Amino acid sequence: MSLFEFIPHRKFPEFYEICRHTNVLRYLPAKHREYGDSYFMEEYMSQYNKSYYEDETNLRAMAKRRLRNLSKWVPIQSGDKNRKEPFQNQSLLEIGSAAGFFLDEARNSGYQTKGLELSPKEVEYSKTKLGLTVERCSVLAVEEAEWKESFDTIAAFFVIEHIEDIEGIWKRLTTWLLPGGCLYLAVPSSFGPSFQTNPNEWFRTHPSDHFFDYSVHSLKKLLSILGFDVNYVRPMSYHSYRDLGLRGKLPEWLYRLYANQFAYGDTIELIARKRKH
Repeated sequence: MSLFEFIPHRKFPEFYEICRHTNVLRYLPAKHREYGDSYFMEEYMSQYNKSYYEDETNLRAMAKRRLRNLSKWVPIQSGDKNRKEPFQNQSLLEIGSAAGFFLDEARNSGYQTKGLELSPKEVEYSKTKLGLTVERCSVLAVEEAEWKESFDTIAAFFVIEHIEDIEGIWKRLTTWLLPGGCLYLAVPSSFGPSFQTNPNEWFRTHPSDHFFDYSVHSLKKLLSILGFDVNYVRPMSYHSYRDLGLRGKLPEWLYRLYANQFAYGDTIELIARKRKH
């Protein structure tokens, strides 16, 4: 039986189907796009009003913050208690590694790194400028068995929602990770102020190439079924002004407290550990 079984969404059947088992949402109008250099640069500029390379300082700072988060959860193998670097002798795969800023910071922290990226320009930059090991290919182009239980950590930041083959991506994430290893994800979230209180705006601005929408609740259900425990989940940003409900009237400090407690945000990041056999 398939893990994902979708039925029409009760409230928004024209936009969504919902998985019976996990509550993951499938966005029905979604369509494929080519993820070449122009897509990458144009989308980043559109969202942040600066190029990806102009934002390198901020991207590296975010990478360091994520690595600090990971350092609390990465597995330490027996006989390896005295290592000086938290990620020494650890392997990390980033899916959708872009120009490699996160991979570079991870390598500087002690990780043995590998990346997968579709943009030719970003792959070239990663390899020639940063000396990283990055393959230009889709994650689905790599067979599940090829990297069976190969990585201590797998990272994918704003990637999995773009992949139509939901079975294929989750099988790879589960199969490639070592028992006790960590999965670090960042995704748009349907449990946030936009979808929860202003769905018309949510659908008006919904990216056409996002095939699935996740939330803290659906991810916890899905990950539990797949044999993971969620260790960390937080909103990536706070947008109380988008909240048209009662939460939007809370003082900012209280809104942020609520958002952190319940992972209430339009984007979230999550660390889950794969249970040992």
